[in-house]
Amino acid sequence: MKNKESNQALALDRDAIAEIFAEIAIEAAVAVMAVYAGDIKARRKPDGSPVCDADEAAEAIILKRLAMRLPHLPVLAEEAASRGETTVLKAAFILVDPVDGTREFLSRNGEFTVNIGLIVDAAPVAGVVYAPALEHLWIGGAAASTCTIAPGAPLPPLEKRRRIHARPAPEQGLTALVSRSHANPATEAFLAKLPVIERIEAGSSLKFCKVAEGLADIYPRFGPTMEWDTAAGDAVLRAAGGLVFDAAGRPLRYGKTEAEFRNGPFVAWGDPKAAIF
Repeated sequence: MKNKESNQALALDRDAIAEIFAEIAIEAAVAVMAVYAGDIKARRKPDGSPVCDADEAAEAIILKRLAMRLPHLPVLAEEAASRGETTVLKAAFILVDPVDGTREFLSRNGEFTVNIGLIVDAAPVAGVVYAPALEHLWIGGAAASTCTIAPGAPLPPLEKRRRIHARPAPEQGLTALVSRSHANPATEAFLAKLPVIERIEAGSSLKFCKVAEGLADIYPRFGPTMEWDTAAGDAVLRAAGGLVFDAAGRPLRYGKTEAEFRNGPFVAWGDPKAAIF
């Protein structure tokens, strides 16, 4: 049965699914920005991470729209998972992070995103990352593109979007992206081994997108993340020619039920040929 599901999943038009994800993310962002403009009240989930009304409102919209437009694909969403709701996953499934970078959202620096990604056979094959406060959207399918768009606006046609591609590792040295909120000694030790000539701080999945655009070369993450944190950005980066490696030097895998969907350390590279771990 799994082989049949896998074959069906591989036949999906990932560009068409990415378009659907983009339309849904743009719609959900209206609810996110309504909370952002008001008096934000954060709460703590059982794992200690913050959550607010924006996470829950956006996720409700995303899940409703996905059920309407892609009812055959199971969905694993952050807030539902945190409430203990279970999902029976298949060879193809969707990962949702309604507000990635909640700390950035709460600090009002604009560096938060709405993330929706499609996983097929443990790999991200389509995804969107939308930064509503920055009015910027990244789409990954067979190829990667980006455009400027306001929350709730119609998705621009293909000719209004800019194709993006990760760049070869520059001979003069690397530009590294580091987490604005989750720096740690392991990351510093890893970067010390590389010819890094510039460091850029950024929040949420924006780091994947900057590497995908060729604005940076590497994004290491040695702190804890969940699969819904990374799937959409990973999909955009892979569509742009980059790759995300785990600690064993393999492409980051998804659907890790044995780890309760936790990622281990990973490094996102714009130029896979230059990758080390």
